[in-house]
Amino acid sequence: MKRLWPVFLLLVLGGCERADLSDLERFVIETKAQSKGKVEPLPEIPPPPVYHYQASGLRDPFQPHHARLQSLRPQSDNGDSGVHPDLNRLPEPLENYPLDSLTMVGVLRNGGETWAVIRAPDNILYRVRVGNHLGQDHGRIIAITDTEVKIVEIVPDGSGGWMKRHNSLNLEG
Repeated sequence: MKRLWPVFLLLVLGGCERADLSDLERFVIETKAQSKGKVEPLPEIPPPPVYHYQASGLRDPFQPHHARLQSLRPQSDNGDSGVHPDLNRLPEPLENYPLDSLTMVGVLRNGGETWAVIRAPDNILYRVRVGNHLGQDHGRIIAITDTEVKIVEIVPDGSGGWMKRHNSLNLEG
């Protein structure tokens, strides 16, 4: 077998002899000479009209409209509504989720206590009662009925203060 390798190698290398490729080379030269491709220039695109925005006399849209907000905001003696979230409280697990991603799936009663069963987006079920917190707007459960969980949230009022907003989770079904 070892003696056949050199013979086989000579036969393979003998097939690599350069053949007459003059007809192929002539075809390539003729084809290049015939195709004189021309790319048309891009059309002229007129520049868009220049618009000069002049809002020097208008209210800054990124600042709150103080007159309107002051009339809507409940006032106390010092200008503060007295509503503040408790930022020192340890957050509860359901405060990691937006309120609209939570679903009420049932109610449990044990003795005189009522619990709501809430499903989080990761399909984990939580048992909550009045006083528990949920949602990302400092929501606190104020009542549980057979069909809904009533919540009061503490949200920014747009002028640096806080206000209460009532919300609810309805029974899925």
